[in-house]
Amino acid sequence: MKSYRKELWFHTKRRREFINITPLLEECVRESGIKEGLLLCNAMHITASVFINDDEPGLHHDFEVWLEKLAPEKPYSQYKHNDTGEDNADAHLKRTIMGREVVIAITDRKMDLGPWEQVFYGEFDGMRPKRVLVKIIGE
Repeated sequence: MKSYRKELWFHTKRRREFINITPLLEECVRESGIKEGLLLCNAMHITASVFINDDEPGLHHDFEVWLEKLAPEKPYSQYKHNDTGEDNADAHLKRTIMGREVVIAITDRKMDLGPWEQVFYGEFDGMRPKRVLVKIIGE
């Protein structure tokens, strides 16, 4: 069995962003040389997410509005976590809702994604460097 590991780094310009990382993962599959196996992709920071959905700008807007209703950024004082001097309690909650990782089957050197599925890095407390782990195992 082969194993491949790579860290992808992101430094967003805004506090919250969604970045389509599907092409980066396709490149990782090619680099790995693995024909059949599994790809794990996870955010290595507790205020970021990796998830699968459609790459449609209206949907991304809807995610932002929905997440802000569920866990509004302000007022910062509404969160006990922010009493420590932080201002990112909402980002922790948003990450929990959107998820930490995805696992994708690899068949014949390609990710098994549905017709509209794309993989995204979701940033909820950005403007600083953060990592995403890609781990691929298989033959």
